[in-house]
Amino acid sequence: MLISQRPEAVLLLADGTVFKGRAVGAPGTTTGEICFNTGMTGYQEIFTDPSYTGQIMTMATAHVGNYGVKDEEVESGSVKIAGLVVKKFSEVWSRPGGHASLDDYLKRHGIVGISDVDTRQLVRHIRDHGAQNALISTATDDLDGLRKQLASVPSMEGLELSSRVTSEEPWEEGPEDAAHRVALVDFGVKLNIVRCLTERGCRVRVFPMRTTLSDMLAWKPDGFMLSNGPGDPAAMPDSVDLVKQVVGTGLPVFGICLGHQLLGESLGMATEKMHHGHRGINHPVKDLTTGQDEVTSQNHGFVVKRTDAEANERVEITHMHLNDGSVAGFRLKDRPVFSVQYHPEAGPGPYDSRYLFDRFVENLHAAVPVERASKQNA
Repeated sequence: MLISQRPEAVLLLADGTVFKGRAVGAPGTTTGEICFNTGMTGYQEIFTDPSYTGQIMTMATAHVGNYGVKDEEVESGSVKIAGLVVKKFSEVWSRPGGHASLDDYLKRHGIVGISDVDTRQLVRHIRDHGAQNALISTATDDLDGLRKQLASVPSMEGLELSSRVTSEEPWEEGPEDAAHRVALVDFGVKLNIVRCLTERGCRVRVFPMRTTLSDMLAWKPDGFMLSNGPGDPAAMPDSVDLVKQVVGTGLPVFGICLGHQLLGESLGMATEKMHHGHRGINHPVKDLTTGQDEVTSQNHGFVVKRTDAEANERVEITHMHLNDGSVAGFRLKDRPVFSVQYHPEAGPGPYDSRYLFDRFVENLHAAVPVERASKQNA
């Protein structure tokens, strides 16, 4: 099969660094904060993760696109990354059950990308100089004009993005006669979180992020899930207030990623932007409650400030990232509320952390009213 040479493209970083390569996906120009993911598999799940909204994704693995795409392997209804940077891009794909090439998939979703970039050099540059805004263009190589365009892009710090990806209306999954009812606050939820709850017999109702607590309580949930999502948690005061109200109900609460950060903010613990974030499927974390280590999937550029967590008398730090000692999880000492910074649903990635959903279900079981439990056991 003869493949024609793709058009030229340029990647421009905010610090002036320039990489040149070949266009992939849709033609045009795109901007966002550049980041990198070290996972070697699961690119389709990564690209559809709402937490990556507003970010240009650099794949550290050398070959991308060689197994195409499959309709079922998505974490949301569309591609969420702002752009894509890869080293080798494969237009030829082969996979049992696959549906299309990655190039066609990116074009269908309007995603601009660039290949033939030295991604090792780029990843090292991000590690050395930190996350920053970037621009990909397949439309022009006028660097002066592109620099002016890039200079107008807002920083991820202080940016609220969840409102772009939250559900427009409530929706439900799981058995109607489920033993447990979970109200999930959608800040940009990955679908695998819903799957992990329904697999454990929960009925899940996904609520848009601006739903009031009274509207959620009217559904009579047994507990709350605070989802992942994009952006800066410190720029979401209304969501922080909602989470504070949710905790005040006394019902079980489980927060993941942005949900974890918003929970921290609601308890008076500040969040801070990381130098270049944690993104990959091989991050080591220690469960301080058991002493066991686990390999985790992570995707975040903000973190709960460790000194604040250590100083909060209501909080126990339960999980620690073994690479840098950052807070990877905490719980409240006085009620069934806990959260983790990483992704226990791990789609794709390791299954080491799925036990956290079991812990949450155990908390739900303990909180079910006596009259409902007696009917379920009848």
